Amino acid sequence: MGRRQTQISRSIVTAIHGEEPKPKNAINRIIRSIRTFFYIYGLILVKYRPELFQKLRDNVWNIIDSEYHSSFETDHDLRAMGDMGYSGSTFFNTTDDRYIIKSVPRVFEHSFFRDDLLEPYISHMESNPDSLLVRITDFLAWSYKSLGGILGFAPTYHLVMENLLHGQSEYSDWETFDLKPNSYFFPERDIAGGRLASQATKSKLADKFDDKMLLSREDADRFFARLEKDTELLAHYNAVDYSLMLVRIPRTTQLTAPSDPFRDPPTWRTGIPSQDNKYVFRATILDFFWAKHKVHAKMMTLLIKAWNLVDRQGPMSITTTPDEYRTRFLDMCQEIVAVRENRNEESEAVS
Repeated sequence: MGRRQTQISRSIVTAIHGEEPKPKNAINRIIRSIRTFFYIYGLILVKYRPELFQKLRDNVWNIIDSEYHSSFETDHDLRAMGDMGYSGSTFFNTTDDRYIIKSVPRVFEHSFFRDDLLEPYISHMESNPDSLLVRITDFLAWSYKSLGGILGFAPTYHLVMENLLHGQSEYSDWETFDLKPNSYFFPERDIAGGRLASQATKSKLADKFDDKMLLSREDADRFFARLEKDTELLAHYNAVDYSLMLVRIPRTTQLTAPSDPFRDPPTWRTGIPSQDNKYVFRATILDFFWAKHKVHAKMMTLLIKAWNLVDRQGPMSITTTPDEYRTRFLDMCQEIVAVRENRNEESEAVS
């Protein structure tokens, strides 16, 4: 890793372990504030509302605290991951593959989670242990203003989340799909037939899953019931543009069960087997931080409405209404599922 990634990584690990010493008197606090103001990459991070996430880890997900902290080894840096989208986020992976750390650099996103969605999210996860919303185990925030954070050289907020790819070997044939409703207007794809955007840019758009998950009726019904509950919460708090991360694992692959930090029975996090016995599927809902009531979202909505006066393309996934996005998202999830009542019967598409 480069110097920037190394220093960000160490800031995250220090925050998880709570190792940053606190100044004992006012003079030392002032000196420290002045010194840290000139930090560029290694910002001072702390856990935000740690008691809330501790409750989830202890009482809902049954994560052993010593094992959680051991995933963030102080003797090893986190592993930097590649560019994974438009948001400008920095991604890291713990060395044991149990957790992903995603930075949330855009103010309208981290302020929405911090100020609007955090407590409802905690309550929802407590009441719905089988929720498909991604499990967020910590939220890290900068505790001292620094030039690097002000100028955007280093992210000031980070989410620590479950890694749905835990147990994957380095050269596995697992497939991942980041799914959103594709019927929306995507300028990179839809203006001038996509000729104005590079292939690298278009590759960051939502994936397509041109297949079906062949499920039992019971698994399908539970899947849709969870989606209904989770998206109801997101719509209530004005979230749009979230996605379904789907992982398809061939049954020939050996899953490494001990790497699962959540100790769940077979679920959408550990893997639901398909009825044709060919695959195991994992799924979770990601990226629910774009809220329609934030100023940035309002400006984008006005911009797209103005564009539609000239070229009627309809809304984008970030400018539609929360209820309308929820409807299309649920329809998309219905479309990728087919039901087989038992392993000897023909499958039927879910209508």
